Amino acid sequence: MTQSYFVIGTDTNVGKTYVASRLVQHFVRLGLTVIGMKPIASGCEPSEQGELQNEDVIALSNASNVIAPKSLVNPYQFVPAIAPHIAAEQAAIVISLDTIAHAYQQLTTLAEVVVVEGAGGFFVPLNQTQTLADLAVQINIPIILVVGIRLGCINHALLTVEAIKARGLTLAGWVANEIDPNSRTFAENLTSLQQRIAAPCLSVVRWQGEAAFNFTSA
Repeated sequence: MTQSYFVIGTDTNVGKTYVASRLVQHFVRLGLTVIGMKPIASGCEPSEQGELQNEDVIALSNASNVIAPKSLVNPYQFVPAIAPHIAAEQAAIVISLDTIAHAYQQLTTLAEVVVVEGAGGFFVPLNQTQTLADLAVQINIPIILVVGIRLGCINHALLTVEAIKARGLTLAGWVANEIDPNSRTFAENLTSLQQRIAAPCLSVVRWQGEAAFNFTSA
């Protein structure tokens, strides 16, 4: 049976790709076959061969020890580094959750572990009516929440946790990622979150530090 995780963030630029890539490497070191998936990637650039490529997708692929078609690893690619639904509208494309879910299911036949990285925050729109939260419900795999530790992170984290619980989803754990090197209350924020989030803190990452995970499964 495939063991999968959906890595989401409290916001954009909180370290989802870093955490997802390190999580892939963590399971590789445990001797498992692992592949990373980035369903939607904005900010893509053309390669020398003319194909669109994305730094996040490259990072996940480099960490993986299973090779899969790009159409499965990264079904949707957009050039503008903007919200997915806006990028899709500009490209005259409608992001389909069924397409993403099908690609995910195909990946589960190729690897023992699939790590899926989200885009933006939990409620980022994907099309006119659906958000990343709807995708989380559709694929229904344990979630790992990346909390960018900075001013306002407690509110963002607790709201996201409540939204996850309200949808009947499993929060496997969360990662505290220090993204503000000038923060003077990192320890206090971390303690406040540990007191208020029932799920385990899987890793604490200091500024430009390394992520070390303390679990083998959810």
